[in-house]
Amino acid sequence: MLEIGKRQVLSVVKKVDFGVYLAEGDKAEEKVLLPKKEVPEGTELHDQMDVFLYKDSSDRLIATREEPKLHLGELAVLKVVDTGKIGAFLDWGLPKDLMLPFREQTAKVQPGDECLVALYLDKSQRLCATMKVYHYLRTDSPYEKGNTVEGRIYEISDNFGTFVAVDDCYSGLIPRRESREPLAVGQVLKLRVSGVKEDGKLDLSTRERIPVQMEKDAAFLLSMMEQRGGELPFTDKAEAELIVRECGLSKNAFKRAVGRLLKQGKIQIEENKIVKKN
Repeated sequence: MLEIGKRQVLSVVKKVDFGVYLAEGDKAEEKVLLPKKEVPEGTELHDQMDVFLYKDSSDRLIATREEPKLHLGELAVLKVVDTGKIGAFLDWGLPKDLMLPFREQTAKVQPGDECLVALYLDKSQRLCATMKVYHYLRTDSPYEKGNTVEGRIYEISDNFGTFVAVDDCYSGLIPRRESREPLAVGQVLKLRVSGVKEDGKLDLSTRERIPVQMEKDAAFLLSMMEQRGGELPFTDKAEAELIVRECGLSKNAFKRAVGRLLKQGKIQIEENKIVKKN
C-alpha cells in the first residue's frame, strides 16, 4: 500500500520519458511517479528506491528521493515563507511548500516566523501542517520538579494558561497563576518545572524559586508604587482577583513581597493602602 507522508522502499515497475513509476511489486496496481530529474542515471526495472510520497502542485501523488523536514505525525519547527488567502506556506525541504491552513493556526503567522507544527492528512488526503500540537507531544520527559528547561509557546488559553512544548517535543503548561508578563505564541522561554503530573505532563513557571522570586517581586512592587505616586490603593488583605489584575501576582506571592518590603522598612501598611516610605 502506498502511504502518503512517509518514506517507503519501492521498486521500479515502468520507465517513461518523464521518469519512472514505482510500486510495491511488479503486480501492484498502485503506482507513483518519480520525476525524471530525480531518477539516478542507469536506473533499470526492478531497482529499488527509498522515496517519500506527497502530492504535487496539481494534487497528484508524487515520489521524491529528497528528505522532508518532517513525516506524517511528526513535529518540527518550520519557517513561514509566505501567506495567502487560505493560510500560510512553510518551508519543509520539498519543492512544494507545506500548507498551514488558517483554521490550524493558534496565532497569526507572518513570513519569517518560525512555528512548531505537526504533519497530518486533511479530509482530501493532502498533507498539511497544524500548530495545534497538544496531542502530538510526548509525556515521557526526563525532567523533575525544580529543573530549568527551555520551551516554545504553541497555544494560549484564557481558561488554562499557556501551552508549551518543552524541547519542542514534551507537553507542558504554564498555569495562568504562574506568569505575570505578557506571552505570545512562538516565544521560546527558560522555565522552571514546578511539578510533574501523574500522566507525565509538566507544570511550568516563568518565576524563580521563592527566595529569588520574592526579591524580584518586592522590587517590582516598589517600582509600581513609585509610578503610582508612592502608594497602592489596597493591602495584602485585598481579594486575590484584584491583586492579580493590578499586579499580576498571586495573593501568596504578593503577601511575601509585601512582607519583604516591611522587613526592609521600605513601606508601611495603612488602613486601605500601602505607602512607600521616603
